[in-house]
Amino acid sequence: MWSRLLSLFTLLLCLTAVHLPTQAAIWDSVPDEQLKALNLNRDASPKELFDSLSKRYRAELTKGKHAKFWEPIPMDMYLAPTLFYKAPDLNMEVTREQCATCHKDVTHGWVASWEKSVHANLDQIRKLPADDIKAYKKDIITEVEANLQSQGLLAQGGQLKDVGCADCHMSIGAKAGNHKDLRMPDRTVCGSCHLRQFAEAESERDTLTWPQKQWDKGHPSHSVDYMANVETATWAALQQREVAASCTMCHTNQTKCDNCHTRHEFSTVEARKPEACATCHNGVDHNEFEQYMFSKHGTQYQTKGHQWNWDARLADQNTKGGFTGPTCQGCHFEFKGQFTHNTVRKVRWGFLPFQNIVDNLEDPWFKDRKTAWVGTCSQCHSPRFAETYLTMMDNGIKDGTKLVEETRSVVKKLYDDKLLVGQKTNRPALPAPEQDEPGGFFTLFFAKANQTTTVDRTFAEMWEQHVARFMKGLEHVNPGGWTYSHGWSDLIKDQAIINEQDTLLREKAQMEQRLQKLESKAGSSGKMSSLDNRSPKSLFATLQADPLYSGGTLALLGGGLLLGGIVGRRRSHTEDQKTGQTDA
Repeated sequence: MWSRLLSLFTLLLCLTAVHLPTQAAIWDSVPDEQLKALNLNRDASPKELFDSLSKRYRAELTKGKHAKFWEPIPMDMYLAPTLFYKAPDLNMEVTREQCATCHKDVTHGWVASWEKSVHANLDQIRKLPADDIKAYKKDIITEVEANLQSQGLLAQGGQLKDVGCADCHMSIGAKAGNHKDLRMPDRTVCGSCHLRQFAEAESERDTLTWPQKQWDKGHPSHSVDYMANVETATWAALQQREVAASCTMCHTNQTKCDNCHTRHEFSTVEARKPEACATCHNGVDHNEFEQYMFSKHGTQYQTKGHQWNWDARLADQNTKGGFTGPTCQGCHFEFKGQFTHNTVRKVRWGFLPFQNIVDNLEDPWFKDRKTAWVGTCSQCHSPRFAETYLTMMDNGIKDGTKLVEETRSVVKKLYDDKLLVGQKTNRPALPAPEQDEPGGFFTLFFAKANQTTTVDRTFAEMWEQHVARFMKGLEHVNPGGWTYSHGWSDLIKDQAIINEQDTLLREKAQMEQRLQKLESKAGSSGKMSSLDNRSPKSLFATLQADPLYSGGTLALLGGGLLLGGIVGRRRSHTEDQKTGQTDA
């Protein structure tokens, strides 16, 4: 009897187990929005996730909608390798061992960096004791091996010996290959191993969906930064392709991973420091690094950062790393207590402040993200302090946005009234695909004849550079960055220049209209519109009717009378001399 009961219990347990939820294969750091976009369930295998991600990645990475207006230069093969890379024409078979041996003489810096990397020292990581601050990397190696096993790139139960040149530049696990078939790694190559990080980074395009369409989906983020570059009309219209390439050199987080993880060491310590962000996040329209470094947060980093343990994971930076101040990575990689490669899940203002953001800050989408920021700031501050500062920040950005929009209306009215210098005569057309507009982005890069004007240029700097710098001074808690050093002071200067130009251009237009009116009156009598053909009576009548010109015209008349008097005196003197000679 007992055996029968035991059997029944076992059967019931098995039947129940069928309906128990299986262990999720996809990490919880990969957001639901991404899985939905890829049509995947959370129990998908690493292979299914990688295949879906890489397929979408390659489909959406193109030369852009303006491709016919520009051609790649040789440097583009390194900036967008998926699209343009061509291997050196070197037809020779090489083994994976030969790569490092040969390149020690050819490019020894590559080899030196790789030899210090985790890639070259997997066994050293495996031997770390459990209490070592870098011991978490053992779990990452295990995770990578599982990813490769799922994709059929590593035998089940097999271990990676190292990650060498051939794995990245030929194919994973390659024993040998031909040098002419080399590849330049893109995100998918890194993502084959580092699948979780690849998925997190690619999820930026899925989690950033603006409710009032302030930006296109996924913008602004690292996951679509190359497409944001090539689909900009100004970039495509630039005939100086070497100049345009400087934009591309930063807009390549979408195309590869080494903007942050410098090859060939791929140091996590380097990637965790603010300087890793500085190459791109500097300058007039995105000077986040400068704003951070001049803030109290930056002061903490510069004065005490050498005491912090940079080997600690971001999630452990305060508890185990001894961090006493925030970093770019510590703030922007965090979302609701979790640290991932998606850096935009808290984005509210984007790259630039827009009026339709100002008008919708009470939308739940924006409020939820503000709450998430309060959580981030509360790692070091009280929630009340965080809420108070963020509210002050929002109100300040509103003021800057208002100033820009007020000035925009002045510029647009000048443009619509065709009062910009040369607009009616010789304002040349822009190179395609760019189109003329008041104070457009193109005015920062194109200057031919009256394209662009002082008004255009000043306003372009105002909306694309100065208000951005103002906003980022507020966001990064740098007082000078939003008041004196840059920010509000620059915005006021821009507005003053444009308002003054508006006054001068409109006064000039009024003067031209009056002149035309005068000439029209003179022409109606059948006479030329010159002072010589007017009677004193009609002249003074005209002056009374148009006092703006009275001063100048009277001065001209007075000068004429004076000149006539001098000539008359000389003529009288000459005649007297002739009379005297005759009498003699």
